[in-house]
Amino acid sequence: MGLLDRIGMVAKSNLNALVTAAEDPEKILEQTIIDMQEDLVQLRQAVAQSMAALKRQEQQYTQAQTQSTEWEKRAMLALKKGDEGLAREALSRKKTHTDTANSLKGGVDQQTTQVEALKRNLISIESKISEAKTKKEMLKARIQSAKAQENINNMLGKVSTNSASAVFERMEERVLMAEARANASSELGMDNLENQFAKLESESGTSEVDYELEAMKEQMGLSAAKATEALPPADASRPSVGKVIDAELDALRKQMG
Repeated sequence: MGLLDRIGMVAKSNLNALVTAAEDPEKILEQTIIDMQEDLVQLRQAVAQSMAALKRQEQQYTQAQTQSTEWEKRAMLALKKGDEGLAREALSRKKTHTDTANSLKGGVDQQTTQVEALKRNLISIESKISEAKTKKEMLKARIQSAKAQENINNMLGKVSTNSASAVFERMEERVLMAEARANASSELGMDNLENQFAKLESESGTSEVDYELEAMKEQMGLSAAKATEALPPADASRPSVGKVIDAELDALRKQMG
């Protein structure tokens, strides 16, 4: 095979591939039905013409037979009248019409056979068109189902499980961050409340040192209330300040062992 032949074969195969790729099954089916219906119309016209021609030939055949019979009767009538020459002429006319009838008989038989064949073909193509229409609807339904399945598969192919998982993980991370911020805000709010109470306690004027000092005084019996009660009335018999301090020192030594 030469180079030009191989190039031609490749070009032809590529053209056939393009034609096959461009074919739409639904359109091809519709066009096929249209072509079959057009053929059916032409076949019906051919059948009608053949039937009309057959009917015309049958009429001519019948007329020729009728004329042949009529001229035969005339020949017999002429013989009865003793006119042999007229009878011969009548028989000659009869023969002409008989030959015509015989010739027409062959055409009528042939035309009848042709009409019957056309009628059978007409019935056959009508049945094929009916079957083709049914098959076309079935194929169209299958084509549409296949296209729908293809679209679904394409959609499923575009939906990536990994990408969806990544989206969910990212959204979950955002939710966790939002919850963490909410918890932090709550804790900050509680700390602020504690700070407010601490401020109130500091503004009350009594600190923990003051509480401890008062407690120590109570343990030592040196609270301000007891010290006031221990003081005698302001008269000449009241002990001196030095004695009171000495007594407090003695009590402190006893407490300290």
